[in-house]
Amino acid sequence: MPSSWSFPRHLAIVYVALLICASLYPMSGWRETGLPIFDYLVAPWPKYFELGEIVVNLIGYMPLGLVMVPALPRHWAWKRKVAVTVLFGMLFSFCMETMQNFLPTRVSSNVDLFANTFGAFLGALAGVRWGQAIFAPGRGLARWRERYIADDGLAGDIALILIVLWVFVQLTPDQLLFAGGELRRLLDIAPPLPFGPGRLIMFEAAQTASMMLAIGLFARCTLRVSGSALVVALLVLGMGARLAGSASFFVPSSPLAWLTPGVQYGFFIGVVLLFVALRLPRVAQHALAGASLLMASVLINMMPESPYFLRNINGGPVIIRRANYPNFYALCRLIAAIWPFVALAYLSGLGLWRGERLANEHSAV
Repeated sequence: MPSSWSFPRHLAIVYVALLICASLYPMSGWRETGLPIFDYLVAPWPKYFELGEIVVNLIGYMPLGLVMVPALPRHWAWKRKVAVTVLFGMLFSFCMETMQNFLPTRVSSNVDLFANTFGAFLGALAGVRWGQAIFAPGRGLARWRERYIADDGLAGDIALILIVLWVFVQLTPDQLLFAGGELRRLLDIAPPLPFGPGRLIMFEAAQTASMMLAIGLFARCTLRVSGSALVVALLVLGMGARLAGSASFFVPSSPLAWLTPGVQYGFFIGVVLLFVALRLPRVAQHALAGASLLMASVLINMMPESPYFLRNINGGPVIIRRANYPNFYALCRLIAAIWPFVALAYLSGLGLWRGERLANEHSAV
């Protein structure tokens, strides 16, 4: 089906947008340096460098190559697809590195340009080898999508991409479990309420329960099947990502740093609420998912600052700063901040589209 084959194209567009955000973080303080902007292309090999940073740059462009090859016209020869993908990766990386000249906290590097291009090349080879098996209609991910995602075409693609992005942002170690919609920190706004242990626990519990209910019902509204197994699997996957992020990006490793008292209460409340909500009619679930997204977003922005995440106090674990992790961390923060609002807009549009489709079907009868 053409709608299934369009999925890698939509993935490629989203991934390019993510790379732009990560490459140009913090997107502020733009200025001219007065130096030739292309000097970095002929710079010698740096005297000091981190191998991990080169590996991160290489790995960062591999998914781009992987999704671009199946996104290109199917009648093209594989060599042509690889050549176009590598050329795009090189030119795109060249643009990002050149624009970094105007950001005071970023450094343009020909080493990064080479690593990014080579990563796109390796990803393109992977796309030639496995792209058909993953994305071709009736195979791999496309078959899974057609079986489990309720809507075809763009609506189904957006649903799946939003779910993948939600799992991705759970790697952010210093947020509450399933937290999202925190515009306050993004806009550098002070907490509106002072800290108090009881108040913080109450807000954490309510926010965790609301977001748990929201993501569970969001997934349910996008699924074709009526069972709860996939919803539970998604929540478990999100918790696994949070454990992995806390274990990998805190020094010393602190995989349960996010499991505060308020989160524990909220988790159990959320389990009960979701158990009940999954037995409601689909229309009620749709409305409750939107309301829960709004509630969770309001609570996270009203919440007092949590001392559990002030990591430089009393020798507690701190977030690592090596390689490109600050850029990765900032990207996760950005996606987490806007995800609930994008998901809410998607649910609103989905409800209108399904209502119109149902009305057209009735009028046709």
